[in-house]
Amino acid sequence: MQAFAHLIDRLTYTSSRNAKLALIADYLRTTPDPDRGWAMAALTGELDFPAVKAATVRRLMMERVDPTLYALSRDYVGDTAETVSLLWPDPPVEPPPPPSLDEVVAILSAMTRANVAGELPKLLDRLDANARYALIKLATGAMRIGVSARLAKTAFAQAFDVPVEEVEEYWHGITAPYPDLFAWAAKGEAPPDLDSVPLFRPFMLAHPLEETELDLTEYAAEWKWDGIRVQLVHVAGETRLYSRSGDDISHTFPEMTDALPFPAVLDGELLVRGAHQGGEEGGAASFNALQQRLGRKTVSKKMLAEAPAFVRLYDVLLADGEDLRELGWQQRRAALESLMDRLDPDRFDISSLIEAEDFAALSAIREKARDDAIEGVMLKRRDSPYVAGRRTGLWYKWKRDPLLIDCVLMYAQRGSGKRSSFYSDFTFGCWNGDPDKGAELLPVGKAYFGFTDEELKWLDRHVRQNTVNRFGPVRETDKSLVLEIAFDSVHASKRHKSGLAMRFPRIHRIRKDKPAHEADRIEALQALVRD
Repeated sequence: MQAFAHLIDRLTYTSSRNAKLALIADYLRTTPDPDRGWAMAALTGELDFPAVKAATVRRLMMERVDPTLYALSRDYVGDTAETVSLLWPDPPVEPPPPPSLDEVVAILSAMTRANVAGELPKLLDRLDANARYALIKLATGAMRIGVSARLAKTAFAQAFDVPVEEVEEYWHGITAPYPDLFAWAAKGEAPPDLDSVPLFRPFMLAHPLEETELDLTEYAAEWKWDGIRVQLVHVAGETRLYSRSGDDISHTFPEMTDALPFPAVLDGELLVRGAHQGGEEGGAASFNALQQRLGRKTVSKKMLAEAPAFVRLYDVLLADGEDLRELGWQQRRAALESLMDRLDPDRFDISSLIEAEDFAALSAIREKARDDAIEGVMLKRRDSPYVAGRRTGLWYKWKRDPLLIDCVLMYAQRGSGKRSSFYSDFTFGCWNGDPDKGAELLPVGKAYFGFTDEELKWLDRHVRQNTVNRFGPVRETDKSLVLEIAFDSVHASKRHKSGLAMRFPRIHRIRKDKPAHEADRIEALQALVRD
């Protein structure tokens, strides 16, 4: 555990991507099994300890120190794990020696809601401040140390000089602490045998299209649909549905697990049908409709009937035992089209190509696209193989221009990790009438990106200097600052006081020049609702 804690401590204070890679790779080379496997699981978000919640940690802390002292310390530090790790009192008697990471995982896994209040303190007592910090991050699943799952897997590949694409491919077929993966990479043994497993394959991704014009004789254009990118895999009579990150989401969309009847790996966009049948081709409801089903552990019959899922197919990676990834896009497209007769039309359709004479004509078509189910345009080189990750020159995404609206800053909250000392999560609103006649601001969204580091510092100062009320960790500001908010779309929502929910809101500009009473009204957002 001490070595893992040292790694977490160094990663927390390291901003360089290459330095993070080197730290993780060195840890993986020098740490024995199974500790290094559990560390990889922690860094990639694969561990879950249901009995240990952040609220549990806070209660335990306030039983041991003055609650006011804890509250003031937490507000100043801005991070629960760091606050608790430093404030936790020394045990009255000498505790057992620090446990290994393997022992920690076993103890946490055995905890229940009934015994966690008694068992977790025993574990915290055995650790120093650094190790307590790492333990709390590990146990609550809130690592937030600037390490993505992809970066951790890249470090694994660098540590043992193996291709990261192969690491990604094997990863989803095995479980922590990954003994077969380490045996292959570190000891030169045979790779894991996963022929009978519906295995996730890493997606091919696109670069954003900047100002470059592309030759449409070399690139095909199709719509970029606003759902979630998924992969359907059928092997040995079993079908699984994977999200872009490789998470198995089959249980959330059970209607799709029976929809692919033959061995294949298909790439497409998961959408739902609904009352709004938008799109040039029709059939796809807005992302807001899909969002009602995301993350659910159980799906009711009513929801299956009212918002049935389907996949709009983009590509085929494997079919009937043949690996097609080395073929060019145009050949794979022909293979995909030949499979459509074998697929249920209620569960699958194919993303149609956009016909345009040249790039200027395509640009004009894109500008007119304001359907809720369309996010932009994809451009794919006709001879491109299907390769994992982003490769320059092969695929491009050309998102439609965002919508803009002027809102007033209402509330702010501190961020996490590197932003724990800054107010960086901002809630903003629009007027529900004429502000000169007593109208109120209604919250319409929340954003925590879109600004530079310098702008973040300015916003943080503004919040501190203009606070008029506090609600726990949230500060209410005077209604004086206008923010220009960019967003992709807006939808009706019963869960929000304003009746509206924005899609991907972000701060576009800080409008220091604009008085608050000139910010937009709710009607301006309501007019943009399409569903």
